[in-house]
Amino acid sequence: MKKNILYSALFAAALTLGLTSCSSDDENNNVIGDEDVIKTQEDAYALINGAYRPYQTLSSTFTSIVDTPTELGTSYLGNEEDDVTKMVELKYDKTSSYAKKTFNALYQGIGIVNDAIEKTQASHSLTDAQKAEPIARAKFSRGLFYSWLVVLWGEVPLRLTAADVSTERKSIDAVYTQIVKDLTEAAADLPVTPAAKYNPSKGAAYALLTRVYLQWASNPLSLAEVEAIKTSRTDPAVTEWNQTRLEKVIEYANAVDQLGQYSLQPNFADLFGIAHESQGPEQIFTIYHEGDGIDQQGNHQNHCAWTYPFQETTEVIHIQPIHTFKDWPDDDPRKAFSIVTQITDPRDNTLHTYLPPVTLPVYGKGVDRSTATSVYTTQQYNYVDRIELRYAEVLLNKAEALVQLHRHPEAATVLKKIRERGFGDSNHNIASPTLSDIQKEWEYEFVYEQRHWQNLVRWRNLISTVLTVQNFEHFDDSYATVGAIGRDGNEVNTYFARIHRFLKSKYQNINGHFYRFPIPFGANNEELGIDQNPGY
Repeated sequence: MKKNILYSALFAAALTLGLTSCSSDDENNNVIGDEDVIKTQEDAYALINGAYRPYQTLSSTFTSIVDTPTELGTSYLGNEEDDVTKMVELKYDKTSSYAKKTFNALYQGIGIVNDAIEKTQASHSLTDAQKAEPIARAKFSRGLFYSWLVVLWGEVPLRLTAADVSTERKSIDAVYTQIVKDLTEAAADLPVTPAAKYNPSKGAAYALLTRVYLQWASNPLSLAEVEAIKTSRTDPAVTEWNQTRLEKVIEYANAVDQLGQYSLQPNFADLFGIAHESQGPEQIFTIYHEGDGIDQQGNHQNHCAWTYPFQETTEVIHIQPIHTFKDWPDDDPRKAFSIVTQITDPRDNTLHTYLPPVTLPVYGKGVDRSTATSVYTTQQYNYVDRIELRYAEVLLNKAEALVQLHRHPEAATVLKKIRERGFGDSNHNIASPTLSDIQKEWEYEFVYEQRHWQNLVRWRNLISTVLTVQNFEHFDDSYATVGAIGRDGNEVNTYFARIHRFLKSKYQNINGHFYRFPIPFGANNEELGIDQNPGY
């Protein structure tokens, strides 16, 4: 087994718990009885670890729901009516399996957490001291799950007890207030040095607070504001950011540093792949994976980017970048790793190229090159742990907050750490970074790490950014017909005809209602009774 035995045993024990969805029909699915079921601290951990069962299934789903509906993503999974194709083309609605899976899994996890907290608090076998860390883990988890829900759906029901199946949407401020409460209370009782990176720690709580406060500081759009722009093809106006919350981003970034536990991985490539999972100085919190059939789905981030290794003419690679490699400066070493255009098969030393007119490049973070043989067996690496939080994000959150506060020299000091690691020298430092500089750094540092859509929503440039597809090479109508000669002088194959259609669809369909995702059906395809988001 690749994991420590204690965690695996606790994780397996958690499978005895049911999962609760947003439906009242499932109200008691996560309740295991009124008796004193927590006899040991390990029992408490087992209950709380169960909340990660539904969350694990989202490790690659987040890529489909938040990366593909932007200017960067495309997909070749399934037919024209496949749900991921609809995500790419901005044709999704409340029937979307990706929205359904994500929304319900997050609330399932919250239901398990709530039950675990109550069972642990009620235990007569544990002392208060023994209860503290398990409950802290649970509160961290609930804060994490709600941090995704409020970004993707806005006002959502707040469920803080096992019996609560309310459908009343709470204000965005109320949700964020609860997230902050959970995370700060969790931080007080979490360890500085956990047994493993996939166990919540004090640093993980602080790091997540930098993400949460930055998103909250942007004054997220309310339901009424989204309603007002739901058919608009112009982004909503940028408002004044909340200064107090920006200061909190800096405060918690400093708190991460004061722990003395984290630093940037010297070699950027050593963050990714099976040989580097859940280890190193930069990874703060990861999501544990044992693989397909063991943890329900496994982590398909690698598989989705590198579905059929070395078959560059096969149009079945799940997620591919459309344009990033063209804009990204070639002198940034992260580019060659993160966006693969050429790679050699170590089995026969054959060089494979992923460029037009045959295909597009591949997201390199999904091409596992961490061992001598892993590059061509990536399909089997669905057990690689997903990085939820890493130190570079804390630095970028802090740098962005400083720029928003007009403290540009301080932002430069923070940003240079990332750029010097990325470039390998100090020649590319920026003396007074602008928001545009920060935005580019987010894209280059975190491409294919499920942060892009949230960033665009925070900056209120989702619409204008998606509309840039009109400037992409394959938006040109010469690529519309298979067998025609494209603008680049090459015959158009089915692959690029489909890319052309994707780009046209993104351009034609984008409007303000895409600042949120639809409230989906429940786990059993039932209406959830939650008021729908505008435009769906």
